Order: sequence, then structure tokens, then C-alpha cells
Amino acid sequence: QVQLVESGGGLVQPGGSLRLSCAASGNIFRIYTMGWYRQAPGKQRDLVASITSGGSTNYADSVKGRFTISRDNAKNTVYLQMNSLKPEDTAVYYCNADILSEIPVLLRSDYWGQGTQVTVSS
Repeated sequence: QVQLVESGGGLVQPGGSLRLSCAASGNIFRIYTMGWYRQAPGKQRDLVASITSGGSTNYADSVKGRFTISRDNAKNTVYLQMNSLKPEDTAVYYCNADILSEIPVLLRSDYWGQGTQVTVSS
């Protein structure tokens, strides 16, 4: 089994910062692209940022210059550093990873974390 466990969400004032973490565990052979998505109430789930195994990054226009995605391949962990947070950043943030696992044969699949709430409010 493969699991993604997120941490780091919470309540922060506008202009503040938060750092999200997502650790993958289980019978992992290789992790390809990892990313963060978010879903606000009544809206669809949208990509926030993604990072390939080689370190190439992609960001939604709304977070460029404020958010930074990074990963530690040795720890199978992806991070999202969020600065200059705005009320419109309020959402449930989900970790996503494209993983090749051994269960017991090699199988490549998309995995999701359980989500962590980020609330930006004064």
C-alpha cells in the first residue's frame, strides 16, 4: 500500500506564511511528478504547483512569486512554502503523486493525500 500524509495546514492572517509537507510511504519503487492541488467550497480542485523528479516546477498564475514547491527525494516528501497569503488562498490543499509501486508487481498509479485545511483570515 502507498500512502500520502499531509501536514502543516492551519489558520493564518493575510500576509502570513505556512509550509505544507506531504510524505509518501509504502512499497514505493519510484516517484515521478508530485504536486499540490486545492479546492475551495463550491469550486473544482485546481493545480497549485507541481515538481518533477528532476526538479522542474510549474505554478498556477495566482500563486507565482508567492508559493514555492520543493521536494526531498531521499525522504519521498514534497513541500509547499506559502508566503504573502491572501483570503482567496483559503481552501483544502491536497497532495498528489505519480508513483510506481511494487504491490507485488510494478504498478504506476496516481495517489492523493487526505487534504489539509488552509484558512487565511483576520
